[in-house]
Amino acid sequence: MTVIALRHFIDGTWVEGGGEALVDVNPSRPSDIVAEGAGASDADVDRAYAAARAAFDGWRRMPARARAGILLRAADIIEAHRDEWGRELAREEGKTLAEAIAETGHSANILRFHAQEVERQSGGVFESPTPGERILVIRRPVGVVGAITPFNFPISIPAWKLAPALVWGNTVVWKPATFVPVLAMRFAEALEQAGLPRGVLNLVNGTAAVGEAIVSHPDVDAVTFTGSTKVGRIIAAQLAARGVPFQGELGGKNASLVLADADLDVAVEQVAIGAFRAAGQKCTATSRVIVHHAVADEFLRRLAARTERMVVGDAEDEAVEVGPVVDGSARDRVAAAIARARTTATAVVAPEPYAAGDLDDGYFIAPSVFELHEDDPGELWTEELFGPVIGVRRVSSTEAGIALVNDSDYGLSTAVFTTGLADALSAIEDIRAGVVHINSASAGADLHVPFGGSGASALGPKEQGAAAREFFTETATVYLKG
Repeated sequence: MTVIALRHFIDGTWVEGGGEALVDVNPSRPSDIVAEGAGASDADVDRAYAAARAAFDGWRRMPARARAGILLRAADIIEAHRDEWGRELAREEGKTLAEAIAETGHSANILRFHAQEVERQSGGVFESPTPGERILVIRRPVGVVGAITPFNFPISIPAWKLAPALVWGNTVVWKPATFVPVLAMRFAEALEQAGLPRGVLNLVNGTAAVGEAIVSHPDVDAVTFTGSTKVGRIIAAQLAARGVPFQGELGGKNASLVLADADLDVAVEQVAIGAFRAAGQKCTATSRVIVHHAVADEFLRRLAARTERMVVGDAEDEAVEVGPVVDGSARDRVAAAIARARTTATAVVAPEPYAAGDLDDGYFIAPSVFELHEDDPGELWTEELFGPVIGVRRVSSTEAGIALVNDSDYGLSTAVFTTGLADALSAIEDIRAGVVHINSASAGADLHVPFGGSGASALGPKEQGAAAREFFTETATVYLKG
């Protein structure tokens, strides 16, 4: 298959990087090289920031409707290439083809939403105690934004960060995850073809060192980041010392609570979807399941059967439900945790690792389910594994179940399965999470509503929906007297 030349988009021009060599491989078939080239150097990052700073004044002064028009044209370009770029996404990142095509189309809708959002009221007029005076509250862009995005949603997460940043008048220096440069290039190409002025968006591919250069650069006015809690907190501390705003969508250890009156057909299917799609590599993926004693045996029997039916394989195969994890180190890390769980928990479904030669030696992990020991549930209960693995615990009441949902440093997303209104209302009231699903999978977020968590799952303002403008704009209060 074609090997794509890895490039960077700096000051309106596609250029080769001056940094270390990068090789992007297909996690379903690691012998298939998807893209290669040099990553960005510190000098490339400096040029990107210089371009973003030079472009900022003209971009912020462009009428909001004109900025929105560029996003709308970019959305149409993405939509026209949805199937083609979706297949590239499946090849590059390992998401199944159906999910990859859907994500690509979703990114176009995100651009459209934010293009329309900028037409809404963004300020206000207040009465003043002083005669002849009015008080205005206006919104202004924050300036040059550094954006660092993860591998697991290589086009939709960039869309939900960059679309509001751009439409509200900011310029951007963006580093995608090392594993997904091609989809980042496609996103930047769409904006370029839509007429984005030079310097407004600058794409620099590379390793963590490029991210560090973005964060530490003296010209950055704000940083938006999606990634691990550990890395996010390090970045936040560095920026706080310099007074630079930070927005972090961080880790998750998401629970599904299955109560005694749950529809088990719904619960089993939604737990399996939430846990195993994208090979468990979603910050909102289900990794903890809490089930009422009254239905636990039947639930586990059905979940085991559903898990064993999961079709694992090449992400570009339309019959596959679970693709690979993103690279060999992720596979080895998850496999090691499963091996340890075999000695500390009860295996419900825990296939042996694939032997050499199976599934073309891709980075595959078979979906696994363990029932955890109550006295020591271990790492499957506490650590974000980012793989297709579920840890299960039993409870005897709704109250005990909610307590176990909250038994985590994280607070991103939760799913509750019940047919009882009172229990649903209790869960909504008492669960500490930024997203609560009733009778649907924990994984998933709509573009028009706020997204983000609490505790170790987030820092700073929430993303998506109207909430997105809170980070990418700052208010100014104006006292106006004739």
